[in-house]
Parts: sequence; structure tokens; C-alpha cells
Amino acid sequence: MFKAFYSFFSGERLFKEASKKFIIEFEALTVGERSPDYIFAQKSRIKRLLNPFFGENYLSRIDSGFIQEYRIFRMSSDSPPAKSTMKQEIVTLRQILKTAVRYGWLKVLPDMSVPYRSSLKIAHRGWFNENEYNQLLQAIQSRIDAPIRCHYLWNYQQLFDLVQFLASTGLRPDELSTLEYRDIQVINESVGQGSYLLISVRGKRGVGYCKSTSCAIPVYNNLVNRNFPKQQDKIFPRRHSQLFNIILKEQGLKFDREGNRRTIYSLRHTYICFRLLAGADIYQVAKNCRTSVEMIEKFYASHLQNNINVAALNC
Repeated sequence: MFKAFYSFFSGERLFKEASKKFIIEFEALTVGERSPDYIFAQKSRIKRLLNPFFGENYLSRIDSGFIQEYRIFRMSSDSPPAKSTMKQEIVTLRQILKTAVRYGWLKVLPDMSVPYRSSLKIAHRGWFNENEYNQLLQAIQSRIDAPIRCHYLWNYQQLFDLVQFLASTGLRPDELSTLEYRDIQVINESVGQGSYLLISVRGKRGVGYCKSTSCAIPVYNNLVNRNFPKQQDKIFPRRHSQLFNIILKEQGLKFDREGNRRTIYSLRHTYICFRLLAGADIYQVAKNCRTSVEMIEKFYASHLQNNINVAALNC
């Protein structure tokens, strides 16, 4: 009751009011540009994390020190978030405070930068080298050959094809989840590029195109022959992440030597690394993966052995 009277006479607003205003704006202004999953994630982040910590505080109270307290609170929990998760939370917090600034509820946006210098170490993304990739495929194949339950067989076969499909195309998992049979064309060229799948990709950057390696063609044929699909059916209606993680743990592949966690997304990283190791042009790899050369140089090319030209060194 006191806060209501104080807000009325002082013009001060609570953080939870700004977060509510942000959600209304965000849903209305990003319709058709952001996926429902992304909008849901924003709402969930606010409801579970930001509002419980900041919600009952006046916006003028939320300064750099208060934001740092939030970081400490999150990192001191029993299961501290990954750096990328923490970054997403701070981005959402910044968007809410920007909304408050637009409406005059907050005078200035506080400094939200990390107060201590981050590590200059160049980290690479988790991926599977050739031996690890073959080990993963063999582990899935052994389950296909001797399924624990007969009705599990389809899941094993789908996962086997999913792993090969991602490692042959470099698609993001969210792009794969929207992919339908009508989005794929099998291209057979007698000269030039050879045989490949031409894929219309619908993802976070809109509609783009991907040309697979020839290894993706038998995988696609397996899917067609097994599932008898309609054109509008999803290629992979399930991601099989739980089964994938179980197999990784059984095979000791969940983490790489540097401690990077491997997930379904690691198969995209594997595609990029395999292409670079095969001598593919980095610009063409970036274009095919709908990313930038800068991203590939920073997270992939820096740690691959053939990135250094021995002939040039020893001339």
C-alpha cells in the first residue's frame, strides 16, 4: 500500500511495471520477426529470474552495483549458469531498462558491463574429430543392431540419420526443427559440383540456402524410405536430445579435452571444422552456414592444425 502511494506522488515506477511494459511492446513489435520460442524464453527469463530479484524495487534503485549483486547471486547458486546464459539474462535486463528510459521512468541507463576484465583466451566450440565422430556413429549403430526394445528401433535409426545429416549440412538445430521435405531438392550434376541436397533454410536470419555434402543424399533417401512422408512433414519431428546425451556420456564424449560441453549443436561445429580441414574456402563455408567469416575465424579456424601453412613457414 505504501509503495502504491509513494509511486503515485513521486512518479517512481517499480521494475516489474517496466518488465510488463517491455513484454507488451516486444510481442507487438517483433511479430513475424521473432519465433514464438524466443518470445516465450524472454517471458520465462523475466518471470523466473529477473522479476523475483528486481521486481519490487524502484527503477531508480537499479544501478550498476545492484546489477553486479544479481550477477553474484546467479553465479553463487548451486547450479551457476553458463556465460552465454548469463549474457542472455543481462541482455533482457538491458531491454527492460531501455523501455523504462523511453517512457521517462528512468533517467539514465546504468553501466551494465562486467566490472573485471574477461579472459583473453580464445575458446573454440565443442566438436567431434574424425575418430570421435566415427565412435559416436558406431555407438548408435550398435543400438540399431541390438535395440533394447523393438519399439526403440525407429528412434535409433532417426538419431543415426540426424547425426549424419547435421554433420553433412551444418544446419543449426532450430533450423532443422522447421525443415520439411518440400524444403529439400536432390541435385545431380554430371560436372562441377556433383550431387548434393539444396536446402531452403528457415531460421533466425530468415530464409537462406544450404548445399550439403554428397553424404547427406543417402541419409535423405533413408528418411524417405522409412517414413513415407508428405511434402509438408517435418524431416525430423523429434530432436532425440536425451538419447543423444545418454550415448555421449556412455562413450565418454560429453566433454572434449578442454572441458567444452558437446550437444546436438556440436554437429554444426563438426561440419564447419571438417570443411575447413578439407581445405574448403572459409568464405564459402561461412556463406553456406549463414554466418560470418569473422565468427568462423574466431571460434573454429584458430585451433585447426591445417590453418598454419607449413610450406609458407619453411620457405
